[in-house]
Amino acid sequence: MSDYKAPLRDMRFVLNEVFQVPRLWAQLPGLAEVIDEETAAAILEEAGKISAEVVAPLNRSSDEQGCTWSNGIVIAPEGFVAAYQAFAAGGWVGVGGDPQFGGMGMPKAISAQVEEMVNSASLSFGLYPMLTAGACLSINAHASQELKERYLPNMYAGTWTGSMCLTEAHAGTDLGLIRTRAEPQADGSFKISGSKIFITGGEHDLTENIIHLVLARLPDAPAGPKGISLFLVPKVLVNADGSLGERNALSCGSIEHKMGIKASATCVMNFDGATGWIVDAPNKGLAAMFTMMNYERLGVGIQGLALGERSYQNAVAYARDRLQSRSPTGAQHKDKSADPIIVHPDVRRMLLTMKALNEGGRAFSSYVALQLDTAKYSDDAATRTRAQELVSLLTPVAKAFLTDMGLETTVHGQQIFGGHGYIREWGQEQLVRDVRITQIYEGTNGIQSLDLAGRKIVGSGGALYRLFAAEIRHFTANACADLGEFTKPLNAAMDTLDELTAWLLDRAQSNPNEIGAASVEYLHVFGYTAYAYMWARMAKAAMSTHSKDAFYASKLATARFYFARLLPRIHSLSASVRAGSECLFKLDAAQF
Repeated sequence: MSDYKAPLRDMRFVLNEVFQVPRLWAQLPGLAEVIDEETAAAILEEAGKISAEVVAPLNRSSDEQGCTWSNGIVIAPEGFVAAYQAFAAGGWVGVGGDPQFGGMGMPKAISAQVEEMVNSASLSFGLYPMLTAGACLSINAHASQELKERYLPNMYAGTWTGSMCLTEAHAGTDLGLIRTRAEPQADGSFKISGSKIFITGGEHDLTENIIHLVLARLPDAPAGPKGISLFLVPKVLVNADGSLGERNALSCGSIEHKMGIKASATCVMNFDGATGWIVDAPNKGLAAMFTMMNYERLGVGIQGLALGERSYQNAVAYARDRLQSRSPTGAQHKDKSADPIIVHPDVRRMLLTMKALNEGGRAFSSYVALQLDTAKYSDDAATRTRAQELVSLLTPVAKAFLTDMGLETTVHGQQIFGGHGYIREWGQEQLVRDVRITQIYEGTNGIQSLDLAGRKIVGSGGALYRLFAAEIRHFTANACADLGEFTKPLNAAMDTLDELTAWLLDRAQSNPNEIGAASVEYLHVFGYTAYAYMWARMAKAAMSTHSKDAFYASKLATARFYFARLLPRIHSLSASVRAGSECLFKLDAAQF
C-alpha cells in the first residue's frame, strides 16, 4: 500500500474557489473571528500530517491484530493508545467542539475535511473520535449545564471518549422496540438496566473513562418511539470535584468479530443498574439523538469518500508502476519490457471513475457541511430555515450515495491491482472490507432512501426538492456561455429528476409500495444529478482561473468524463423507478 497523502490542494480548491467559504465565514456571527482562509489552511495542513504520519502507518497492522476481549476488558491494537494520545493532544477530538468547554470551535466545513483525512488514514481509528464528537454534540445541545461542565471538557480534550448506545438485539433500526429501562432515584439520578448491541467504542483502553449515551424507557413511558429517553451513563463515576470515583455497574459482554473495521471495538454493552442522568426531558430521547444525526450521517458518508480516496491513491501509484502488455496504439515505453497499465483504456476508465466520484463527493459533502454551518451560525431566520431544509433533504443522499460510491471506488481500486488486490499485503482488500459497513450503520442505505423518497420528497409534497432544484436552475440560468458544455447536460438531468419526482409524488398517492420500490434508484438519480451540479461548479471555478495549470486542466478533464460517462447512468435508473412496484409482488413469500 502506498503512503497516504492528504488531498489538501483539492480541499482548498473546494472550500476557497468553488464555494468561496472564507466569504461566508466573514458574514456568520461566531465564525468571523474564529476562522479565515489562512487559519483553515494551517489546520488542514496539521491534520494532514498527523493523519499521514501517526494514524495511517497503523492501518494494516491494526487490521491484522484487531481488538481483543477478555473478561470484559477490551484492548486496542498496538500503537492505538499512543496514536490516540497524540491525536487528542493536538486538539483534534474537539475540532468542532464548543470553545466554552475547551473545543476548537471550527465550522463543519473544516471538521468534515479533518474527518476525511483521519478516516482515509484508518477508519477503525477515526471511529473513536467520531463517536465522541457525536456524544458531545447531543450533550451540549440537550444536557443540563451541570452535566456539560462535568463531562464536555474532558471529552473534547480526548481524556475521555463517548459512545452512543442505541439499539438492542431484537430491535435493529426500530428503536421503538427497545426494552432497556431507567428507574428514577431519590437523588435525581436513574438506574439503567438492559443490553445494547453494536456499540462502537463501548469499551477500550484508549482513555480512562467512557461516557455512554443510552436510550432507555422510564417506568411510565408510552409505548413506541414516543416513550424513549436519553441518559448519560459514565463507565467510571465522576466525583463532584471532577476526579474519578468507582466503576459503574456496566460491562462489555463481548465484541463482534467483523468483516472489517477490526481495530474498532464493536461491543455488546450490559447495564446492570448503572447510575445515569437524564439528558433533556423525559420521553425526548429520540429528539436529542437526532440533534447529532445529521452530523453523524454526513460523517458516515465522508467515511465512504475517505476510503475511496485511499483506494484511488493506491491504485494510481500501482497503475503507474505495474508493467503489463503494451498500449493498444503501440509501445509507449520502448525501453521497458511492457507499458505501465495506466496506458490501458479500461484501467483509465476505472481510475477516472474513482477520481470523478471522489472529487464530486468531496464537493458535495462540503456543500452539505456548509448548510449545517449556515443553519447553526446565521443570524437571519430565513437563511437558517432554508439551510435547515436543505440539510434535511440532502443528509440521506450524503450518507447513502457517498457510501455506495465508496464501495464502487474501493472495488475499482482492488480490480486495478488484479490478483494483488485480493491479497492482504497490498491493502486494497482491507479497504473493500472496511467500507462495507458504511452502507449499513447509522441507518442502512435502504432506510436512507426511504427517508429521502418518503419523508423528504413525498412528505413535504415536493417542497424540499423544489428548494434544491431552484438553486440548480438559478446556477445554470446565470452561467456564462463557456460553461454550456456542463450546464446543458445538467439542465437535462434536472428535467429527468423533475419528471421522476413528479411521477413519485403522483404514484405514492394511490400505492404506498411505490415509495419503497422506487427509493434506492431514485436516490441514485438524485445523487448523480447533485454530483453533476458540483462538477459544473468546479468546472466554473477551474475555467475562471484562465490558467493552463495542470491542476485546473485535470479538473476540467475529469468534469468532462463525469458528464460523458457517469451522469448517463441516471437513464437506466429512471427506467427502473418507472417500472413500478407491481413486479416486486408477483411472488408469494413461499416462492422466494
